[in-house]
Amino acid sequence: MRFGLFGSATARHGGPDVDSGQGYKQFVDYNVEAEALGYHSTFLVEHHFTGFGQVSASLSLLTWVAAKTKSLRLGTAVLVLPWHNPVLLAEQAATIDLLSGGRLDFGAGKGYRHNEFAGFCVPIDEADARFNEALDVIVKSWTAKQRFSHLGKYWKFDDIIVEPPTAQKPHPPIWMGAGSPSSIKQVAARGYNLLLDQFASFETVAERIAIYKAELERHGRVFDPMNVGVARAFYVAKDAADKEAALERRMEAQRRLEAISSAPGVKNTASIMAYSDTREASEESALYGNPDEIAAKLESLRKLGVEYVLLNGGGLIGHANDSLRRFAREVMPAFADGARMRDVG
Repeated sequence: MRFGLFGSATARHGGPDVDSGQGYKQFVDYNVEAEALGYHSTFLVEHHFTGFGQVSASLSLLTWVAAKTKSLRLGTAVLVLPWHNPVLLAEQAATIDLLSGGRLDFGAGKGYRHNEFAGFCVPIDEADARFNEALDVIVKSWTAKQRFSHLGKYWKFDDIIVEPPTAQKPHPPIWMGAGSPSSIKQVAARGYNLLLDQFASFETVAERIAIYKAELERHGRVFDPMNVGVARAFYVAKDAADKEAALERRMEAQRRLEAISSAPGVKNTASIMAYSDTREASEESALYGNPDEIAAKLESLRKLGVEYVLLNGGGLIGHANDSLRRFAREVMPAFADGARMRDVG
């Protein structure tokens, strides 16, 4: 199995005695250590207007991570295309790809939080159409050899050539966040990689991978499990009480997510919000516990066809770095290629 990171950084508000950049600096250090421990990648979210400082300028922060690392893949999970000028985004992403030596994984999505669409004054019912147009423009920006024009519903560009070129050819790998059957089929039809959210049950993860695999094959493409990144919350607990406290923090984060994602009086029906809001469901979907408990869940995921897991440490709080180290040293070795061959043999 392959392991990467998934998550966010926070910038605290406060007076002159508060270092608002501390959370960003911790995030960078966290990723530098992750690279040294053998993690493959980091995927950074994009969110706005939360009130608790969740990272917004993903590509800017990833540029700093790129400068401090040498091999770590640099992913976005996801850039929400309906809010962005696609040409400017293509230029910024290409710049990171060049500076990092071709390490960018371009993760894109259509968004789901009511407060963000409302804040940008973008109708959420336009998300699909805006996403598709923006992604088409971005891909053309990276691959066109000559100047081009675009006359679309939401964007118009006249006689442009987008610079700089990307380091990876024909362009950085594209990952799409999806959960509904129709969205997953769209990812497969485009031939892109799939990102699955951290809240879905194991059964739902298996169903989504099966849809993706079948649709890829229907289009004559070959399924590779490494092209599906499955996000999971993780925490290597010291004992039962420590695990219980981590689960309580996770439940509180889910309640906060529900509050900012839904319009007043209207339940958010996005696939990422379809999880069961119970303690049992939260524990079932998360990789919380001692190394043996976590390894057992990973083995279950592997039997479902999951080979690439993106670990969300729930923010840089408490024992996040200790959990990162313990996972690398006490869990990851059992899932290396050689270990799997010995298990089978």
